[in-house]
Amino acid sequence: MRIILCILLSLFFATELYAAPCYGTKLPEKHRFFANLEYYSLYNRYLEQGSGKMRSQQEFYGMSFGVFDWLSIDLKAGAGNIKQRPENSQEIRYETSFAGGYGLRAKFFDNDKIKGVLGFQHISVHPKSTHVNGVKNKAILDDWQWSLLGSYSFKNLTPYLGTRWSRVDYIHWVGEDRKRIMSEYGKSFGLIYGIDIPLTQKLWINIEGSSFDSDALAASINYSF
Repeated sequence: MRIILCILLSLFFATELYAAPCYGTKLPEKHRFFANLEYYSLYNRYLEQGSGKMRSQQEFYGMSFGVFDWLSIDLKAGAGNIKQRPENSQEIRYETSFAGGYGLRAKFFDNDKIKGVLGFQHISVHPKSTHVNGVKNKAILDDWQWSLLGSYSFKNLTPYLGTRWSRVDYIHWVGEDRKRIMSEYGKSFGLIYGIDIPLTQKLWINIEGSSFDSDALAASINYSF
């Protein structure tokens, strides 16, 4: 029932939800909050149609709210940039401006030290426009995903491992001409690996990496209240 409800909610928001990172398997309890400061770096993502690759660095302040003990809503706002390198051409750099995201996570398995979480997340980056050869270039990065994670807690650490299906869209304007370029279809599935490291009872660090679909790394400091 929980998995079905999460899928239905995700489909309801699917026209706007986008994603990354996955945040692990730690969810706030019902009507409680998590707050975090997060850094996310997308080192390499290949685009379709021979359109080269892109990079992005992002910083966020985020909040997670426990709708139930097994379902949370994640919101965040901050800033990010885009660096896109076309094939056989110079890299286009868009300087840092607004970025934000939101999503859902549902815990479908919880047995003492072992947990399983299904997630659907979003990030959208709107950097400053730039000029290339005297022509105005504008860009938006839309990063979205489904994720499935499992964790095992031992001593004071909670490592987790999982997979995701993801897509990154590079929406590009050259003057008034607009084109949406998707990430390479053959690299849509990725490996997720991460760990939660507690500092106090309410404060912990999360570190998460991804491979295969993209090369990326996220790090955040989190507080429960």
